[in-house]
Amino acid sequence: MNLHIDDFKEGDIYVLKLAGEIDAYTAPQLKEKLLNVIESDSSQVRVDLEKVNYMDSTGLGVFISGLKTANETNSSFKLVNLQDNVYRLFNITGLHEVIDIENTIRGGM
Repeated sequence: MNLHIDDFKEGDIYVLKLAGEIDAYTAPQLKEKLLNVIESDSSQVRVDLEKVNYMDSTGLGVFISGLKTANETNSSFKLVNLQDNVYRLFNITGLHEVIDIENTIRGGM
C-alpha cells in the first residue's frame, strides 16, 4: 500500500495528515516531507496518524529523525490520533516517553 500525505496550515500549526502504511517503501517519502517542514519556518508541526493502519520500525526511525530535527531548530513536533497498533510500537520501544503524542488513541480501522 502507498502512503498519502496531505499538508496544510491551521493557523500557526503546520499539519501533515497521513493515510496508508509507513514501511521501508514509504518511509523515505515521509522523512523527506517531514524534515523539510520542520526545517522550514514552521515552529509547530503536528502529524496526524489517524488513517495510518500500519507502521514498522522504519517509521519509528522517521519520527526519531523528526524529533532530532525539531530539537535542533527549536520547533514543536507532535503526533496525534494514533491507532492502538501504531501506538503500541512507540510504547514497546519507550519512544512514547520522548516523542510528544497527543492522548487521542483510536482502535483499529
